[in-house]
Amino acid sequence: MTDASRAQRADERPEVAELPTSVDAQFGAPVADAGLAVAAAGLLGPSGVDRRADDPREASAIPSPAAPGARRRLVDRRWFRVVGGAIIPVVLLITWQVVSTSGTVPVSMLPSPEMVWLAAVDLAERGLLGLYVAISTQRVFIGFAFGAAFGLAVGAIVGLSKLGDILLSPTLGAIRAVPSLAWVPLLILWFKIGEESKIILIAIGAFFPVYTIVAAALRHVDRQLLEAGRAFGLRGVRLFGAVQLPAVVPSVVSALRLALAQAWLFLVAAELIASSMGLGFLLVDSGNNGRIDRIFLAIILLAILGKLTDALVGLFERWAVRRWA
Repeated sequence: MTDASRAQRADERPEVAELPTSVDAQFGAPVADAGLAVAAAGLLGPSGVDRRADDPREASAIPSPAAPGARRRLVDRRWFRVVGGAIIPVVLLITWQVVSTSGTVPVSMLPSPEMVWLAAVDLAERGLLGLYVAISTQRVFIGFAFGAAFGLAVGAIVGLSKLGDILLSPTLGAIRAVPSLAWVPLLILWFKIGEESKIILIAIGAFFPVYTIVAAALRHVDRQLLEAGRAFGLRGVRLFGAVQLPAVVPSVVSALRLALAQAWLFLVAAELIASSMGLGFLLVDSGNNGRIDRIFLAIILLAILGKLTDALVGLFERWAVRRWA
């Protein structure tokens, strides 16, 4: 065969397209159906490599992760949060000192911070201050534990069951409207003047915030999440633990914080029930004796204890969100 015939046969062969040289190039090419391009691969090929990085025109569109050593905002720094939170209390304390010592307000109406401190030292030396704080804290914790536990249980029943909602919601809604002091004479008749009546009153105060918020949160869990859980075969307790509980954890923690604050509010009403110890008793006794310095001391102690216990629930919130949410 001559060279001319070989060249003629080579010219008659069909042209073969050049094969791609990479996996991404192969799958990134358009998919043809009867000569028509109908689809194309996305920006990421099957190898998982972003081809935009090879194109200088699109490289700027790729979001770059934050550098590990990037500077944090000032409001995110712990020391700034501590200092910022202390500004208003310090300003109030200074204003209180100036007003009380300048004679603008009589000492009989506004004692100085020094007088309140001396009242605290006097009670501490007599062994009463620590006892009052310990007894009131114990009552709050026990009442809060019972009230929150029942609130979680009843809130779950009402939030998860339409029958439970129909049967319980009207009655509990009516009881919730009863003022705290209205329970005092009834509890005295039923449980006398012992610890039971005080703890039950505190538990009533802690029950309703937890019940109300938990029931509402469970009613409003996203239906699409529930359907997705059921599609994976989750039912009953498994559905609750895997879908509903993580969805309502922030609401539950908020309910617990509100219930704990409510428990401290109900403490004073509880210690009005013929109590002889506790911060509520210190308030009532100081009011009867005209000791305004001790009244201020009791109010400040209630505020500090309430903030400390709320901080404990805040720590629990962080753990619960990491664990379930």
